[in-house]
Amino acid sequence: MLKDWKKILLLAIPSIASFASMTLTGTINLILVGQLGALAIAIVGVSNIIMYNAWAIFSGIGHTVNYLVAQNFGSNTMKKGVERTYIAFYLCTIACIIVFLVGLFFPADIFKVMGSSSDMIDQGKDYLQIRFFAMIFSIFTFVFHGFFRGIGDTKTPMISSIIGNLIMIFLTYGLTYGNFGLPEIGLYGAGIALFIGEVVTFLICAYVYFIRLHSKFETRTIVAFNRAESKLIFGESSKLGIQEFSMSMAMFVFTAFVTRLGTNALAANEVALSVMSLGFMPAFAFGSTATILVGQEIGKGSALEGRKAGTNTAILGSIFLFILGIIQFFLAEPIAKIYTDDIMVYQLASRLIMISAFLQLFDGLLNFYAGGLRGIGDTSFLLKTSLILGWLLFIPLSYVLTFVLELSSVGAWISLYTYLAVFGVSVMVRFYRTDWSLIKLKTVPTEIKENIG
Repeated sequence: MLKDWKKILLLAIPSIASFASMTLTGTINLILVGQLGALAIAIVGVSNIIMYNAWAIFSGIGHTVNYLVAQNFGSNTMKKGVERTYIAFYLCTIACIIVFLVGLFFPADIFKVMGSSSDMIDQGKDYLQIRFFAMIFSIFTFVFHGFFRGIGDTKTPMISSIIGNLIMIFLTYGLTYGNFGLPEIGLYGAGIALFIGEVVTFLICAYVYFIRLHSKFETRTIVAFNRAESKLIFGESSKLGIQEFSMSMAMFVFTAFVTRLGTNALAANEVALSVMSLGFMPAFAFGSTATILVGQEIGKGSALEGRKAGTNTAILGSIFLFILGIIQFFLAEPIAKIYTDDIMVYQLASRLIMISAFLQLFDGLLNFYAGGLRGIGDTSFLLKTSLILGWLLFIPLSYVLTFVLELSSVGAWISLYTYLAVFGVSVMVRFYRTDWSLIKLKTVPTEIKENIG
């Protein structure tokens, strides 16, 4: 047991550091930008939701590379893993063209769809535009990270993320307020800082993949188009991307509801989400670890060992989130005050933090066991459950509690964690009801024929 837990922690801790650095960077940036006022906080918060939705559409590419490469690594078929990664790069190129065009022409229109005020649109459209341009690099970075984690290398994503995020923080402080001899360009400066940080992270990952790993995996080998593999990558990426997009769109509508409660309510919502992301990111990290360990065991032909690894990962992750929840519950108001000195905002934010401090365990269950299901390639279940619960439970319940029962922001957050609880329990049940003796390595139907030919 201790040996298994040590293996999990050796993979999870760098991932926690990686995701936590992203979260901490977002938190610090929000604090820095928060000094510009509640409107700036609201712009950044709404932009975060918009960008999460945009990223979610294409995130399935990275998730697919993660679990397929993990299986290939476990089965010692990394030539196939590199081929699949190149196919993912081709899909990323198409995705980035779409992202660039949307960022170039539609930022103001997207804010309008969110029901934003004219001030928010005028002051936020340029910031949102550069966020889209930054996403071009983050899409590729997520695929690189998926490959690295698939081979059990969680340190490279950690190092690249930390370096990129440190640069981002430095430039945010400098460009937003004119420090370190840099020009003072306000909120747009924070956007430029984020862009540069994403570029640096991408370049580090590209160096490791194409230069350092070439001798071991021949990563600079040009891969020809493989119709069967491309169909597999596209199909799996679509399912995982739509699943992530369904969840993010549900959050998009959730934020639109909160936006209509006023600037203070929206600012408090974003502060609380920023604080709670300290729990979301470790949950993602342990979920990613579950994908790695389960996928590698499937590749080795040891499905039951994969089930055991998924269970141990969930136990460790739950312990971590419980301890974090205790801290957040008892220090809710002091933490909220770090973001803003507006009494209306920090008092409401602290209430939301207390509501979610322990309920975030359900978000943990969702991530831990969804990671395990990705490891075995059970992507269809994740897609169907996300669509059903997001649009038939979460959104209707949010509307009823927020507006019909007039519970305002508190009602919105009760609906959020009801959704996460049902989703988390659902994927946990699926994980344990799966017949693991039938789980096989993910291959394409024509693979055997192609190899013979």
